[in-house]
Amino acid sequence: MSTQVRVVSVRVEHQRAGGGLGIGEAAPRLSWQVAPGPRDWVQERYEVRLLDAGGEVVETAAPVVSAEQVLVAWPFTPLTSGQRRLVQVRATGADGSTSEWSEPEPVEAGLLERRDWTAVLVTADPAGEPGAPVASPAPRLRRGFTVRPGLRSARLHLTAQGLVEAHLNGRRVGDELLAPGWTAYRSRLRYRTHDVTDLLVEGDNALGALLGNGWWRGRLAWGGRRALYGTQRALLAQLELTYDDGTSERVITDSSWRWSPSEVLDDDLYDGEHVDLRRRDEAWLSAGFDDAGWDAVTELGLPDADLVAADSAPVRAVRTVRPVAVEVLDAPGVGADPGQTTVRLDLGENVVGHLRVRVRPELGPQDGDRVVVRQAEVLEHGALGVRPLRTAKCLDTYDLAGSSSADQAGEQVLEPRFTFHGFRYAEVSGPAWLAGLTAGDVEGVVITSDLELAGGFSSSEPLLDQLHANVLRGWQGNAVDVPTDCPQRDERLGWTGDAQVFSPTASFLTRSGGFWTSWLKDVAADQVDGAVPFVVPDVLSGPGVFGSDGAPVPAAAWGDAGVVIPWVVFERTGDTAVLERQWPSMVAWVERLLREAGEDLLWSGGFQFGDWLDPTAPPEDAAAAQADPDVIATAHLARGADLLARTARVLGRDDDAAHWDDVARRVRDAFVAEYVTGAGRVLSDCPTVYAVAICWDLLPEGSRQHAGDRLADLVRTSGFRISTGFVGTPLVTDALTLTGHVDVAHRLLLQRRVPSWLYPVTMGATTVWERWDSMLPDGTINPGEMTSFNHYALGAVADWMHRTLVGLAPSTDPRSAGYRELVVAPRPGGGLTSASAWHDTPYGRADVAWSVDGADGGTWHLDVVVPPGARAVVQLPDGSEPVSVGSGEHSFSLPVAAAFGDTGAPVGLDSPVRALLDDARAWDAVAPALVDAGVGHDDGEAARRIAPLLERSVRTMALSASAPGSVPSGTPLLQAVERALATAAAAGGGGAGGGR
Repeated sequence: MSTQVRVVSVRVEHQRAGGGLGIGEAAPRLSWQVAPGPRDWVQERYEVRLLDAGGEVVETAAPVVSAEQVLVAWPFTPLTSGQRRLVQVRATGADGSTSEWSEPEPVEAGLLERRDWTAVLVTADPAGEPGAPVASPAPRLRRGFTVRPGLRSARLHLTAQGLVEAHLNGRRVGDELLAPGWTAYRSRLRYRTHDVTDLLVEGDNALGALLGNGWWRGRLAWGGRRALYGTQRALLAQLELTYDDGTSERVITDSSWRWSPSEVLDDDLYDGEHVDLRRRDEAWLSAGFDDAGWDAVTELGLPDADLVAADSAPVRAVRTVRPVAVEVLDAPGVGADPGQTTVRLDLGENVVGHLRVRVRPELGPQDGDRVVVRQAEVLEHGALGVRPLRTAKCLDTYDLAGSSSADQAGEQVLEPRFTFHGFRYAEVSGPAWLAGLTAGDVEGVVITSDLELAGGFSSSEPLLDQLHANVLRGWQGNAVDVPTDCPQRDERLGWTGDAQVFSPTASFLTRSGGFWTSWLKDVAADQVDGAVPFVVPDVLSGPGVFGSDGAPVPAAAWGDAGVVIPWVVFERTGDTAVLERQWPSMVAWVERLLREAGEDLLWSGGFQFGDWLDPTAPPEDAAAAQADPDVIATAHLARGADLLARTARVLGRDDDAAHWDDVARRVRDAFVAEYVTGAGRVLSDCPTVYAVAICWDLLPEGSRQHAGDRLADLVRTSGFRISTGFVGTPLVTDALTLTGHVDVAHRLLLQRRVPSWLYPVTMGATTVWERWDSMLPDGTINPGEMTSFNHYALGAVADWMHRTLVGLAPSTDPRSAGYRELVVAPRPGGGLTSASAWHDTPYGRADVAWSVDGADGGTWHLDVVVPPGARAVVQLPDGSEPVSVGSGEHSFSLPVAAAFGDTGAPVGLDSPVRALLDDARAWDAVAPALVDAGVGHDDGEAARRIAPLLERSVRTMALSASAPGSVPSGTPLLQAVERALATAAAAGGGGAGGGR
């Protein structure tokens, strides 16, 4: 038996290793990886066995001859509710090498049937109609109970209508925040199972819980709408005690529980939390506390919604950030009362979470002192920029106890429980003693759904690396149980359009299969007559918001999350079950679109977001994009039908596949007939329509290249500034690459002037902005109402950086989904001398890195690491035949000229204007001469003004270009251009990567 092969990272479903407690499946699927070892290793056979809690083998499955090691079927008797087993895996390779049995991986079922619940919801709140309930303190609920000798294990199944923080004997249950999270509450209420054995003692014990408003009863969206799901916060808890003698007992929420108001006087996700520390008394969490004076709770029964186990990781505090600057302001801060002292804190990065402030007794706090913490993402001309928060107050208020109080003899910690904020800056206002706060007294607590980091990127360009870091930070800050659009203002909703364009990037950066699985169940639950809502969970459909009849309104790109994201999850994880489960939802969406389109198969008219936040749209009208919304909508209908056909083939639904192939073909034909000229021009003639037509194969035979050339020219003549919104941005670099313009894609990516991906980085951004110019160059916040500084959608370009710039991509062949086969096809350029990426695939870690040794006469190196069980197809950038390699480390090299392509002769006066624009150094030298001559106020406008001259020579352009309304400058401009070209040539214009 070989020790070279080792099975590691055994998992159940999409849970992380060790996360199989309280799963919701009786027959969970299993995955495992093989540690790097023998080269070209491929599994030929596997064995799985089941152990009981004592480590004894209770069931062994027959060996299976298969290379499958990702999400394989449970080969044992299904689990029953609460049943715990340990799983071990042994793998044998095609070379005959066999591993030892893996380390045992615990698997324990939650409560699989509704009848398993004997607990009922209990509440301290009076009944009322959904609307705007009067603010009331967070209730604390408790119950004492006795544990007999011989306790073997204890499990607490916990959820709430609202938010819950539970304690046993004064010790916190778990480390989850904002539990139980946000689901489509009317259909699904999530619970989690906690192992609380070590929190119990023999004899008297106490179980307590604090309830917050959260998404259930707090404010949601704009317009002051509250309590959309109900007015009663309620707790559902079932504690299962199992003893050594085989007996069991339950402690459940019922009418025996008692409650009283807590020190949390008010809490809201948007507005913040108000805590009166004078009322804090932790004695109620102890077993000996007398709650005779408390009130009885009211039983509500079980919720109407299904009680479901969690698919995804919980929200947790994952790190803390100390301020990089602490400043006592000369005057009270924004919103502070006159005479107050304000301390401004800069965390150095835009985070999502809350501020923790430790008030040391030596500072001298007095009983009743009030401290207010205000948060915002940016400063505007030296003041806290709160306008983008809209009506969200983002205030945390604390009434302090005096330091002489017996209960407050030590430091007082100011920290909210039931809210979160998006912020980089905070202002702490209150008594004069706050001036004594130091950086050591304060930390930002960063929260996110605790998804495992699964991918990374680095390059020779620091700004590009910072962009990638911003993309990751923005995703983590918006992955707060649902994929939110922003974490700071009065919104924070699960916008479907944002999620679908970013889902490939998210799936590379983090292990997010369970996150998307959970959210997609809510997509299906909130779908009405096929229409997928704008946001999920849906709190916008209905009178006064969108749609007078309460039903969602279909919108292209947004509702398409219902078909796109299941495919992305399958492509990136190999999970066919998500396709099977979502199939009815996917079909219902596309069938609804066909009804919207009618007999001509053109989805036109009606409400559309279109290419949302196209940079040419005015601040007050984000939908006023260059792209015709009818073109965008019909393109999405064609794409949706195509994805249904692909999905049907994966699921073995051959008749369905044929049907949807035919629908997709007919919609494409209608699209071409209505919106595409014979040569390949697309109606609207803007980058987004070409991007969707090229990437989704919507063009007639032979016209794709013409469309790609036109797209490239549009990018060139925009001065390589971005010209796309939410729809076009994830596609434009791919469309350029597919049509032979990867050099233009690099120039677009590396542009630093507004609008561009790197402009926010040059402005100090640490997350991706909602608008390309959320902050204007003069430091003024964009006047648009929607101006978030943490909004991940436009960061979707990172997926192209992974797949194309570096060359680490999953195969598009469904038979190799889940990175069973990698496609390594790097496309270097843009003046970069190195780039690398890694991804923890379902089979293990894959790495791709390339670098340049020397300049034009040097060597380009490519290093590839393929995990065991996978293969890679390597396509070098010189166009040579692809090479298929197995697991292990592989190296390749090319001359630099072959890797980057022929950069051509230096640009001269007789070169075409297109060649001038394509040479970064030459254009950067010539553009100032054009600006000085009044051809444009900057290089971008100058590029647009010379757009009609792309086929003409630089000489002709210099002689004929002019300021608007003026005669051509003639010889003086020609001479200035000639001098600029000479300067560029002396500096080495062109170069290995074409420069920037």
